[in-house]
Amino acid sequence: MAIHSDWGDWLPRAVEDWTPEGFSLWYLGCNGFILKGSDGTTLFIDPYVGTGDPPRTVRMVPVPFDPDDVTEADAVLATHEHTDHVHGPSQAPILESTGARFYAPDDSLAVARDDEEWTEEWDVSPDQFEAVEEGDTFEVGEFTVRVEPAHDDDATHPVSYVIEHESATFFHGGDTKPGDELAAIGEEYDIDLGVLAFGSDGWIPDKETREPKYTKWYSDENEIAAAADALQLDCLLPTHWDMWKGLTADPTALYDHTRSYDYPKSLEIVEIGDRIDR
Repeated sequence: MAIHSDWGDWLPRAVEDWTPEGFSLWYLGCNGFILKGSDGTTLFIDPYVGTGDPPRTVRMVPVPFDPDDVTEADAVLATHEHTDHVHGPSQAPILESTGARFYAPDDSLAVARDDEEWTEEWDVSPDQFEAVEEGDTFEVGEFTVRVEPAHDDDATHPVSYVIEHESATFFHGGDTKPGDELAAIGEEYDIDLGVLAFGSDGWIPDKETREPKYTKWYSDENEIAAAADALQLDCLLPTHWDMWKGLTADPTALYDHTRSYDYPKSLEIVEIGDRIDR
């Protein structure tokens, strides 16, 4: 599947041209991010530039970049095996052009290796794949990445990532919902900025029959507030609310839902293409 960017190549060029004082993040819509540190280390997390599977999943935000335009990346991280988190046309061209490594749990690697055959469809080497599991720690340039559990009943093997930089600590929960796993993470780390998936419930066509089916994929307002509190986040950044037709949500509602909790101390609401500096 060919990817066509609605925005040309300005986003990859903007990332390449920017030198953070600490580290910076760019929101890619859905649950995707680019992280870049002051030394130039660049990480992609769950980048997805597909259009979904209409009418079941219909993309509601622009395609912000063409993966073929990416020339600088040190690693691509996946949180779980769903197609908007592991997607060959979105991610394999990045591995092909940059030589970056793909870090992912076993079921996500099975999608890349077996289901989508990245090494056959693109010039990607098997040694670019790196399996991770809960408890692992690895270094990518100036970042230390710690693999932690996630609570997502819709995935077969989800993980979350705590990414440490000398300037701040960043948490990406994938599509996690509240669970005992998050409280343990909150106790262990001092998280400056945390990403949690947020959405609404709705009637979405079934994957097989295409008949409308009541669907809930992400945390609602109360769940994301509870998850952010358990993680003891200094700042919560909600994601995924912008992506799918029928399951979009209003992130400004979270100001009221989080205000009585000890955490998060603040809320950061961004749109696709925005940069956040830490």
